Amino acid sequence: MTTIIDGKAVAKKVNAAIQIAVAQLVEQGVQPGIAVIIVGEDPASKIYVRNKNRKAEKLGMHSVVRQLPATTTQAELLAIIAEYNADKSIHGILVQSPLPEQINEPLITMAIDPKKDVDGFHPTNVGKLITNFPGKYPVANTPRGIMTMLHEYGINPAGKTAVVIGRSTIVGKPMAALLTNANATVTVAHSRTKHLKALAKTADILVVATGIPHLIDGNDIKLGATVIDVGMDRDENGKLVGDVDFDSAQEVAGFITPVPGGVGPMTIATLMQTTVELAKWSDLGE
Repeated sequence: MTTIIDGKAVAKKVNAAIQIAVAQLVEQGVQPGIAVIIVGEDPASKIYVRNKNRKAEKLGMHSVVRQLPATTTQAELLAIIAEYNADKSIHGILVQSPLPEQINEPLITMAIDPKKDVDGFHPTNVGKLITNFPGKYPVANTPRGIMTMLHEYGINPAGKTAVVIGRSTIVGKPMAALLTNANATVTVAHSRTKHLKALAKTADILVVATGIPHLIDGNDIKLGATVIDVGMDRDENGKLVGDVDFDSAQEVAGFITPVPGGVGPMTIATLMQTTVELAKWSDLGE
């Protein structure tokens, strides 16, 4: 019997804990604050930013959304980031992707104070993650949210074979690092990987983050494996689907995340969790 990993339920639990933590911080004179900068008019980005803003406000946090025109220059964006770096009421800064072509995205990532890097993308924080550096620092929210879901469902990566399909800096690479740090044996696969589907079938834990609808189906999954579908795609009928063919996969998998309702809710919940932690570390020295 396959267990559906309910990301909404886990996110609800995380959000309840965040709400309590925010209230306690406010009592100590600290209101966690997040600034989200969006450049241009990308419809999906605007929806995502709106959802982040609503969730932050609902949890009692200070939330700022800075909407900038697509013609914004790199210098102008850097100046705004510098402004938020210096603003003590802002604990987390997020620059929404994609950015217009005139803006150098790595440079923007570098400009954010690592202690306010709520996305966990700054090279300083990525380096700490890769080296399993001791201490407190932000980690990419989607992979961290996935680790929370695994924990909630009693899935311990230690000693397991994990395959991560996708090598982005947003999901694939930090996911592989987190699983490695949790003592899994990890292989990262991508578009140039030979015998990809055969490799996928070796995984006890399979994470698929490619943006290719139904890349993986039940024939590519080891019996009883845990399948984490990070994809958020539209099929030919406009229906929201993942990178994994859910119907065939759930006939084989031991645990599986649905799309929607799996990884997505956890990404935003973890973003809020990280913002609260940044506030604690910054203002209370915890």
